[in-house]
Amino acid sequence: RRRPAREQTGPGRSGPSRRPLPAPTTPTREFVTGLPKAELHLHLEGTLEPDLKLRLAQRNGIDIGQSTVEEVRATYPFDSPTRFLPEYYPAMEALQTADDFYELADAYLARAAADGVKHAEMFFDPQAHTSRGVPFEAVVTGYHRAAAEAPSKHGIDAHLILCFLRDHSAQSAAETLEASVPFRDKILGVGLDSDERDNPPQKFADVFARARELGYRLTMHCDIDQVGSIDNIRTVLDEIGVDRVDHGTNVVEDPALVDVVRERGLGLTTCPISNSFVTDDMKATEIAGLLRSGVRVTVNSDDPAYFGGYVAENYVALAEAAGLTAQAVVQLARNSVESSGLRVSPRAAARAR
Repeated sequence: RRRPAREQTGPGRSGPSRRPLPAPTTPTREFVTGLPKAELHLHLEGTLEPDLKLRLAQRNGIDIGQSTVEEVRATYPFDSPTRFLPEYYPAMEALQTADDFYELADAYLARAAADGVKHAEMFFDPQAHTSRGVPFEAVVTGYHRAAAEAPSKHGIDAHLILCFLRDHSAQSAAETLEASVPFRDKILGVGLDSDERDNPPQKFADVFARARELGYRLTMHCDIDQVGSIDNIRTVLDEIGVDRVDHGTNVVEDPALVDVVRERGLGLTTCPISNSFVTDDMKATEIAGLLRSGVRVTVNSDDPAYFGGYVAENYVALAEAAGLTAQAVVQLARNSVESSGLRVSPRAAARAR
């Protein structure tokens, strides 16, 4: 693909700066990996690597239709969302017990640590499991055990964000939210994911209002290039009042909304590599333009087991496609800290690091 013009941006004292800086050395993979960062858009179920999927399926006596890691891996390549989701959810059949969920999250956290992640806010989809008979408690306690061990075991401050499946009913989301109340101390926030077609944010407005009453942080997926993308972004900003927007790159279609996102200091959790599976490019030009304009764009890996790139690969891919400088990459990492759910004091410490 044609490489866009090199972007120049740099860090300010407490947030994104719009002043151009001299072009430094192009960031290397080693530099990107060593850079402390937060990952804010990561689906734990999307980290189910072929070897772990096969091992858990065999342990639980689940016939997944494949008997070798190579056969499982052959089912993973995707070229569109319509091919991805029909394979993604059935793959979760391998996850049955709290120990299974623990192993999945722990494997991700080990991989994230190798990429320089110091803070992770991990999405999970309880409805994908409770709908097939797995108790809510098994899902959240298994995932949370890995998160609780992460600081000492992996050097990562890890938290959970419960996501509602938007192609399920609002009533199902409301029931899931109430099921989460006994585990409130184990969950940082709530989000909204899965198929956005014909499932606008308004469908879940009451559920998210209740979630805010419960003290959860709010975020919602506004996937790239969906029908009505810009209207959905406007809704989550003006009506739902989210703390962060997942994906959200289509905000560039409305300069007034770009101003709103920038002025509120809201994070956009972009996922360059997975973007290239939804459209014909990773939206590098748009992401770099938002970064240059002072919007708190962040870089994340989404469903890395399926899309072939954990967070460092996403940083490198974006830097190469957009011609980003090392200072711009540092700003992306700083944005990830500023957009996180960290409290003020830990956030300042993470930013300084």
